[in-house]
Amino acid sequence: MGEPSERTHSIDARVVSGDVEAEVIRRAQAGDPEAVGWLYDRYYLSIYRYLRVRVESQEAAEDLAAEVFVRMIEHLPRYQARGRPFLAWLYTIARNLLTDYYRSQRWAPLDLPDPERGRGDEGVMERIEARAQQDCLWRALRQLTPEQQEVLFHRFFEGRSVEETAQLMGKQPGAIKALQHRALAALRRRMEEMGCR
Repeated sequence: MGEPSERTHSIDARVVSGDVEAEVIRRAQAGDPEAVGWLYDRYYLSIYRYLRVRVESQEAAEDLAAEVFVRMIEHLPRYQARGRPFLAWLYTIARNLLTDYYRSQRWAPLDLPDPERGRGDEGVMERIEARAQQDCLWRALRQLTPEQQEVLFHRFFEGRSVEETAQLMGKQPGAIKALQHRALAALRRRMEEMGCR
């Protein structure tokens, strides 16, 4: 997904409007498959990353990301910008899918080494401890509100600025700073309550 496809360059070259995204969205709403492809190429990686840090497997993140774009196509005729970026709308779809996913899934069991294969595996305890810490972090993150999870994702996993995060979440920068502070404090409390180191 790293390099934009020829489709992306083709649309960029043909759309002369000052707001390329708005024009592409309008074309996609009219049923232009090239425009839908442009939106997919432009936003897939952001959506995949958003999902990947919230689910335990790459495959689950890929499946959920694909479903986000299926739902995008289904709901695109009714989409209205309302002053928020298109990506914010896609994040809302992804967040709703995650809610359904969490209701239907359980944590995968820890893959322990086969004791029949030998006793000399030096890294087993380190891997078990690292997995336990990761599991503890994920469980603590999942106990935060969806808004707290989202601000931490944008700020720390995606590395977005306060201003970019504010735009995506439809909030003022000061509100994002306060939300981030509360989210980090809540995460720290949850991890302490759970005995995470």
